[in-house]
Amino acid sequence: MSAPNVDVSQNGNIRTMDSLFTVAEFDESDFSRLLDRPRPLNMERKRSFDERSLNELSIGISPPPPSRTAEYSSRINDHLENMFSPGRRSGYNTPRSHMGFEPHPMVAEAWEALRRSLVHFRGQPVGTIAALDNSDEKLNYDQVFVRDFVPSALAFLMNGEPEIVRNFLLKTLRLQSWEKKIDRFQLGEGVMPASFKVLHDPVRNSETLIADFGESAIGRVAPVDSGFWWIILLRAYTKSTGDTSLADLPECQKGMRLILSLCLSEGFDTFPTLLCADGCCMIDRRMGVYGYPIEIQALFFMALRCALVLLKQDVEGKEVVERIVKRLHALSYHMRSYFWLDLKQLNDIYRYKTEEYSHTAVNKFNVIPDSLPDWVFDFMPIRGGYFIGNVSPARMDFRWFCLGNCVAILSSLATPEQSTAIMDLIESRWEELVGEMPLKVCYPALESHDWRIVTGCDPKNTRWSYHNGGSWPVLLWLLTAACIKTGRPQIARRAIELAETRLLKDNWPEYYDGTLGRFVGKQARKSQTWSIAGYLVAKMMLEDPSHLGMVSLEEDKQLKPMLRRSNSWTF
Repeated sequence: MSAPNVDVSQNGNIRTMDSLFTVAEFDESDFSRLLDRPRPLNMERKRSFDERSLNELSIGISPPPPSRTAEYSSRINDHLENMFSPGRRSGYNTPRSHMGFEPHPMVAEAWEALRRSLVHFRGQPVGTIAALDNSDEKLNYDQVFVRDFVPSALAFLMNGEPEIVRNFLLKTLRLQSWEKKIDRFQLGEGVMPASFKVLHDPVRNSETLIADFGESAIGRVAPVDSGFWWIILLRAYTKSTGDTSLADLPECQKGMRLILSLCLSEGFDTFPTLLCADGCCMIDRRMGVYGYPIEIQALFFMALRCALVLLKQDVEGKEVVERIVKRLHALSYHMRSYFWLDLKQLNDIYRYKTEEYSHTAVNKFNVIPDSLPDWVFDFMPIRGGYFIGNVSPARMDFRWFCLGNCVAILSSLATPEQSTAIMDLIESRWEELVGEMPLKVCYPALESHDWRIVTGCDPKNTRWSYHNGGSWPVLLWLLTAACIKTGRPQIARRAIELAETRLLKDNWPEYYDGTLGRFVGKQARKSQTWSIAGYLVAKMMLEDPSHLGMVSLEEDKQLKPMLRRSNSWTF
């Protein structure tokens, strides 16, 4: 089925470009050559290209033996990681799935909607529009967002259509090289755009790309996550197709090094985590995630691991690889030690002493026990745990954030034991985290005084709405991947069945409101592309678990903490 060319421009209503980066009719001969370059597929591989352990790149650290409880999920993950998934066509393009099951009627509708969202530039598909809802002001929903395109890209890869993903990766790489300036301040060279847009000039019969690096976004915050998603998607493309030629291009190698140079540079930091502004990721409005948000740290960890196997060990790449290895060791220890919360750790924090000084301090961040929120004592089950939202001096954000915890599982930032505990938490707190429509982006919602102070009285992030405890169907694909990796596919199946009762009937909303996710979001766009793509990816992954290898990294034993949970393993 050929995809219609969606015109995402607003002809005759183009704003002044003072705050936008544009290139009118720029010469793309170099990148056209890259798009036309033959791409041989390495279909027979004795070993997955990304199975190198850190012990091949760094000094060895003797890990403790794995626990029995994690053996099953670890074996499942190792098996899926080593499977090569060249992308079978499924759902809309075949009457039956390869497993012999009749596909859900929603699958065909979803594929049609996803193909309608395709955006073309000079005759080539380069992405998918954020939403096709024309019932309200477009704002920036008529653009191709890097983070939003990821589930669309995975759907096309799983369906054996990698060309659009290749085009997207190369186009956004080209945009990275543009000069990025906000007011009189120039952004780092490695910053990737949050989004881009195709403008069509019918008079001159030409097309132009416009990129937004945060200078037009609400709040004017640069997208920290875009570069991480780009690296993760490049690895998914390579894993799915077996085509290493794209990642090996000098342009892609340089792009990765530029992204990582922004994160690995030395400064005043005393932690290996990344210090970020509010609104720098999926939660792109003021929601109190400034500091060291779990979403960014998990994506950072996964991008580092992906880059570790994508970067060449040449003169330029070797130094970056060495820095990555050192950062991964420090970051994994920090996150597994200080961001992890279970019943025992909660009890330890509850009993903390304050104002400790010296290297032997137990309460290293001087967290005040009285700052523990009342809800967390009831929320924490006997069996279960999760990575909390943020940790910084005298501050711990105990909120649950879905994306960060799912990515922690997929990247193996979470140990097998911690991954199992996260899934136990989801099952134990199903009503709170899933309810009637998966899946809460964060829990619980900020209310009353906290809402006024933290969000600045944001009318869009009222309690149990949008980023403030809203339910986002796009998170289905992340939950499904995490469930398969931990050997708990029944959890994903239950969540998908819930979504199938409403999503199509409600015309694929962006998000749902309410404590149970019962109501279509008050400002939710309809025909939201990543809601559509997230559903498709979840369905295809559940149908063919070998697809998990695109977005999952097996545990590297060299990153396992040398210290087990004990009285000495505290904050």
